[in-house]
Amino acid sequence: MNISLKGKKALVGGSSKGIGEAISRQLAESGASVTLMARNEERMKKLIQEMDSSQGQKHQYLVVDFSHFDAFKKVISSYFESNTIDILVNNTQGPEGGGALEKDVDDYQGAFDLLFKSVVYTTELALKHMQQNKWGRIINVASISVKEPLNYLALSNTIRAAVVTWGKSLAFDVAQDGITVNSVLTGYFDTDRIAQLNTKKAEKMGVSPEEVLSAMEEKVPMKRIGKPEEYGYLVTFLVSEQAAYITGTNIPIDGGLLKSM
Repeated sequence: MNISLKGKKALVGGSSKGIGEAISRQLAESGASVTLMARNEERMKKLIQEMDSSQGQKHQYLVVDFSHFDAFKKVISSYFESNTIDILVNNTQGPEGGGALEKDVDDYQGAFDLLFKSVVYTTELALKHMQQNKWGRIINVASISVKEPLNYLALSNTIRAAVVTWGKSLAFDVAQDGITVNSVLTGYFDTDRIAQLNTKKAEKMGVSPEEVLSAMEEKVPMKRIGKPEEYGYLVTFLVSEQAAYITGTNIPIDGGLLKSM
């Protein structure tokens, strides 16, 4: 199966590194023009130079901070005044780790703005063109913790669950317009985010980060954590024409880690 996204325009959040970077690289390799969206301008400039543009793509970037919604709103609104997209990958940096007893209502409000409010607002802007064009793909980068909560990620567990249920509701409403909406439930991947969380866990447990990583890998049936490029392959398929009948789903990519159905 040959996936071609030639002529398609994509907007990918959190794309200066990790999973967002891997998704952006694969979309570009498949022919899409990609707009990167993240905080680190230098990394995005470098990534654009490295991304495939052999099929005539024009890649660009937006400097945004999802954790400051009002400032983010101005940037993304300005972008959509002169741009349209066919593919939207909703992905942001994660909120601070910690258990439910460590967080207060302001923490939850901040996580809501970061993980939910920015996603809904961006999607509303992107949908106008998709509905007119009768074609669109929306991917929400979520977590396996929406099915099996991780006690050290209370904020993420809570707000990502809201994103997933919102995505399911949206999928029903826009299916008649040829638009699919799917959520990818992320397991353990080799990213800076995992490394940071493991370092904090190691400090609390009085062990090394390497021991935390080893224990994490042991929990996964495949006995390893995922490679970001593997994530990019899944998303590229889901946004392709070949996946036109897949919508409203929550797809785990976790090496078999989830025990629930």
